[in-house]
Amino acid sequence: QVQLVESGGGLVQPGGSLRLSCAASRNIVSFSTMGWYRQAPGKERELVATSTSGGSTNYADSVKGRFTISRSGAKNTVYLQMDSLEHEDTAVYYCNAKRETTNYWGQGTQVTVSS
Repeated sequence: QVQLVESGGGLVQPGGSLRLSCAASRNIVSFSTMGWYRQAPGKERELVATSTSGGSTNYADSVKGRFTISRSGAKNTVYLQMDSLEHEDTAVYYCNAKRETTNYWGQGTQVTVSS
């Protein structure tokens, strides 16, 4: 069974930064894609950013230029660096890993952007 454990969420003022981490219980090279999704109250879960094992990345239009996804194979961890945070970024952020036809999810970490 694969476990994904997120950390790094919290309360931050508009314009501030946070870095989320997602530690996997197995070598992340076994996953074709890893990424971050988020779900705001009353809204559906949406893609934020993904990173493939081949090195490609993809971002939601709303976060392009502000968020950066990266991987550390040595630490089996995926990161999401979030800069210039806005009120609209407030949500629970979930780590996702795909292996063949299976999706794995973390428990989520709350990010609140508020002054």
